[in-house]
Amino acid sequence: MSPFQLRVEIPGSCEGKFLFPTFNFLDLWLECSNLMFIKQAAMAIQLIADSGSTKTDWCLLNGKKKTRISTQGISPYFLQKEEVVRILTKELLPKLAKTRPSKIFYYGTGCSQSAHVKMIKQSLQKVFPGAQVSVEHDLAGAAKALCGRSKGIACILGTGSNSCYFNGKKIVKNSPGLGYVLGDEGSGAYLGKKVLQYFLYQTFDPELMDRFRSAYQLTSAEILDAVYKQPLPNRYLAGFAQFLADNRGHYMIENIIEDGLNDFFFQHLYKYRESWTLPIHFVGSIAFGFKDVLKELCSSYEIELGKVLKTPMDGLIQYHQAS
Repeated sequence: MSPFQLRVEIPGSCEGKFLFPTFNFLDLWLECSNLMFIKQAAMAIQLIADSGSTKTDWCLLNGKKKTRISTQGISPYFLQKEEVVRILTKELLPKLAKTRPSKIFYYGTGCSQSAHVKMIKQSLQKVFPGAQVSVEHDLAGAAKALCGRSKGIACILGTGSNSCYFNGKKIVKNSPGLGYVLGDEGSGAYLGKKVLQYFLYQTFDPELMDRFRSAYQLTSAEILDAVYKQPLPNRYLAGFAQFLADNRGHYMIENIIEDGLNDFFFQHLYKYRESWTLPIHFVGSIAFGFKDVLKELCSSYEIELGKVLKTPMDGLIQYHQAS
């Protein structure tokens, strides 16, 4: 008899004995182990990140429980590995308490470049040793959040801007992003730069000039120093897009918004042939704040406006829970 088999005899009606079925305890142990593994896999704690230049939104999925956390933005263009680790350690870890993720899905700005992906991945692995880490561009996160598993055009209009054609599985086409100096049409940095130009050139009428001075109390020298000598100038520029939101209705403000967003349509969306047959989705603070202008532009270009979200996190949660 195998050492993993057990035969038990008790008094019974058949010749005075009843034989229980033979149990193979090795098979039973393996079966239980497989069930435990499946259960653990199903209950894997996932950490999802959507990181822009200004802020990073995190969501810890532990079963049905969702814990949302915000930290400062993580841009590999401006931050080194040590600085990323410091942000994760000081701003993220304390809010996770003792819970640690087994899977991390990170979608971040600048992560279209392999060197940036490697740096972010190493930073996450240092803070969360043993976790499975996936790092993709924030555009991939936007596409999954907006399109799910359907075809569509996904656009980001936040601090920066970007767009792509998503075929339901992956990004197939991407209009090149040139950053806040040469590109980022329609973004917060792009619009904020226009606000500063109008102020510094004194293009604003007296009413808007007074409103700007009252709101920010900045000199020309202070603005130029912040833009050319201080770190993270793109964030600084994007902060002035709020002036547009606060002064809607003035014709000069409306012109800046419409012209800036139209530049995005012309330079990017106009060059996807799929734009004429598929919905155009948008995500980001600028898109959400000025969605009425997006609606008008889509109507004038005769293209279909799809979803307009402030952040991609809800869509990413839905996407990964369904995976």
